[in-house]
Amino acid sequence: MAGLAAALDVSRRGQPVVLYEAAGQAGGRCRSFHDETLDREIDNGNHLVLSGNTGVAAFVDQVGSAASFVDIPDARFPFVDLTTGERWVIHPNRGRLPWWVFKPDRRVPDSRAADYLAALRLLAASKDATVAEIFGDNANVYRRFWEPLAVAVLNTPPDRACARLLWPVFAETFALGGDACRPLIARRGLTHSFVDPALTALRGRGAEIHFGHRLRALSRNESRITALQFGDETVDLAEDDSVVLALPAAVLGSILPDSAPPETFHPIVNVHFRYDTAATAAALPPILGVIGGTAEWIFCRDDILSVTVSAAVDLVNAPADDIADATWRDIDRSLGLDTPQRPKTRVVKEKRATFSQTPDNEWRRANPRTAYKNLFLAGDWTNTGLPATIEGAVRSGFSAAKLIENRP
Repeated sequence: MAGLAAALDVSRRGQPVVLYEAAGQAGGRCRSFHDETLDREIDNGNHLVLSGNTGVAAFVDQVGSAASFVDIPDARFPFVDLTTGERWVIHPNRGRLPWWVFKPDRRVPDSRAADYLAALRLLAASKDATVAEIFGDNANVYRRFWEPLAVAVLNTPPDRACARLLWPVFAETFALGGDACRPLIARRGLTHSFVDPALTALRGRGAEIHFGHRLRALSRNESRITALQFGDETVDLAEDDSVVLALPAAVLGSILPDSAPPETFHPIVNVHFRYDTAATAAALPPILGVIGGTAEWIFCRDDILSVTVSAAVDLVNAPADDIADATWRDIDRSLGLDTPQRPKTRVVKEKRATFSQTPDNEWRRANPRTAYKNLFLAGDWTNTGLPATIEGAVRSGFSAAKLIENRP
């Protein structure tokens, strides 16, 4: 997504673009594919974007895919606690004055308004503070609000997650009211809402797109990158050519050894079930938060029910059948399906989904400008000031494009 965003913004300014993609498809982790077991198209992983994500909004506007998202007019986040059976809905009001925190039916049971206004602590958080240190003094609200929010956004256990990274997310969504935190759910899938429209837009602007081109090395002198090496193919660069590397952190380290990117990562496990019943999606909430189970979030789209487990350090190495059994039990209880027999399943493990977003790793995030005058970096792991999300990836691409525009 970072590379697509950079290419879009550069081409929007009328400059020629050549896009080299290592894989056979674009989008990285943000993609859809046809799964033979389920005989359905599914997303590689569930990515939740919100209406307050300005980078995503600009991307969608450029590629003209707004109609491909489900229209959810109200910001409602239902939860269930499997240990107690309690259910509630986090329901921010429209408008910037957060009166919803004063309404018991719009917040976590047995919580107070001050528990949510505690988000202001993030502003004063030290660079070494973790989410657990900032919010762990109230076990009820921490377990039922701050912890699931932090794990979903940062993909890092809260006792290790960098608290300061949570502030820009909160400030741009919940702090701006319900209009800024409506879920944006791709109607058909991530590829149809993000990737395919981006490729269509790029081709319409004359961009060259090459798949199956894995970058092996860079040729360089003291001031600039002179060539790109793709196995047996070498692409020489003209004096006024610029390069944006939108590579995973681990890959960049081998291409640009002096970059010193983050070296530790956390996994995400997604489990997709084909649940054959009439009008499944219409009868179920599009998203449900789960407390006290293996599953953390349940996404419902047509006849596919998907589970996401972030920071899945203890789960990712378990057998796929065990993961599927545990998460289906959670779905069955959470949604009241009363169908304990597990349906067709696909388990997707991403062992290096994002870099570990800890205070120690924050200083390892690379700046988009490099020591070479024609080389710029993009990616959710770069120094965006945001967590490693689709929003962070898109903004990093736009930032790289801006640097190219202003290049001397």
